[in-house]
Parts: sequence; structure tokens; C-alpha cells
Amino acid sequence: MGIFRWIGGVLGWILFPPIGALVGIFIGGLIDSICDGSDDNSYYDNNSGTNQGQRNSFLFSMLVLASYIIRADGKVMHSEMEFVRNVLRQNFGESAAQQGNQIMLKLFDQFKEWNAQGADVTKKKIREICIQISRNLNHSERLQLLSFLVEIAKADGSVPSAEVTILYELAQNLGLPTSEVDSMLNMSYGGSSQGTLEEAYKILGVSPDATDDELKRAYRKLALEHHPDRVSSLGEDVKRAAEKKFQEINAAKEKIWQARGM
Repeated sequence: MGIFRWIGGVLGWILFPPIGALVGIFIGGLIDSICDGSDDNSYYDNNSGTNQGQRNSFLFSMLVLASYIIRADGKVMHSEMEFVRNVLRQNFGESAAQQGNQIMLKLFDQFKEWNAQGADVTKKKIREICIQISRNLNHSERLQLLSFLVEIAKADGSVPSAEVTILYELAQNLGLPTSEVDSMLNMSYGGSSQGTLEEAYKILGVSPDATDDELKRAYRKLALEHHPDRVSSLGEDVKRAAEKKFQEINAAKEKIWQARGM
């Protein structure tokens, strides 16, 4: 019933344009879950603190925007698709990963239809979707969503300029500064201090010429906005991902502080 609940939880979200046509896919998956008698409640039983409606909105938002990014360079990379499937597989089970895969394939078709009408049509639809997402997710949740999108773009080992442009576009549409994209592109998400000093400055979003006070303000702002507790209602797995990002911010701070003797 895990996938049943997930599908049911997003029905209200997708009943609105511009992606209301996806309701049929979700209903079909829901019926399949009932017919095969599958039961995958382990995730829900272990996440009593999770706001399920908020988590559902977050995961569906990730699927929609990930589909947009994956098609940005005109190619659908297996590594990027598998990254998204693994997020679903690890938290909802294999059946959820399969359903998510079907949804993304349908989304690819939807984007293809919009592109046939012109690039401006697609951008307008994506802007509407991002406005809808912004109504459902708070600032820190949108930052974590952007973080996942950056990781998806990095999944095949490189981020072509077309995907970077898309990430900037999505950040702006989600009401986030494009500097967040630059910061996240320089993270390894392992909390490692192995990066260069130049990368550390980029993670904090400041120039090497910044004053100590400017550095401290930049760090405090990032630490506050990206603190894992701010996304705890989305589930333990999302919080763990946020913790890795938070460790990376702190590692960058320590590298700069050490270099400056602060």
C-alpha cells in the first residue's frame, strides 16, 4: 500500500494544469497496487514524524523537474534515470521505482508535445509548474529540491552547459538565487574536505577577495537555510541528504577559515 498512498497523496497536486493529464497514470498504478495485493508499509511505519502530504509534493516535484533536466541536452542518460529510480527504490520499494519510471516516460512525452509548440511554450509551462511547487514547498524544501536536481544533472559525470542553463532557470522560477546552483555544483555531498580552496569559496558563494565579516555572514546564511532540521518533515532520507550537504558547507568553511588563520 506504500505506492498506493504515494499516488493518492499527489492526486490533488496534479489535478491542476499544466500536468493534470498525468492523473490517469497514477490511477492506473493505484489500481494495480490493489489488484496485486502488494503491501509496502515499512517506510511509513518508520517515519512517524514525516508530513506525508509535504513529502508527496516534494517527490512528485522532483520527478517533474528531473524529467525536464534529463531532456535538456536532447538525450536521456541512463545514469540520470537510474539516480531518480534509486531515490524511489530506496524509500518506497521496487514497485514505486517502476511507477516513477513510467511517470517520467510520460513526462518526456509531455515535454516533447510542448517543445513541438515552441520552446517558449515549454518554458511557460515549467514556470507555471514551479509557481505551483513554490506554493507547496517552503524555502528550505525548495533548496533541497534544487540540490537533488543538481545531483541528478551530475549523475553522468558531467554537467553540460544546457543543463546548467536549465538549473539556473529552475532556480529563478522557484524563487531561489542562481548562486545556489553554482554552490551546489561545487559540492561532492560527502562532507569531505578534499576539495580545493577555490571550490570552498564557490560553495560559500563568495569571492576570495571577500572580507572576513562577509565570509562569516555568507556562512551563517547558508548554515541557516540549509540546516537539516528545516527539511525533517520530508522524511529521514531527505534529511540525511541535507546533512551531507550541510557537512560540505561546514568543510568549505573550515578550509577557508584555516587558510585565513581565522
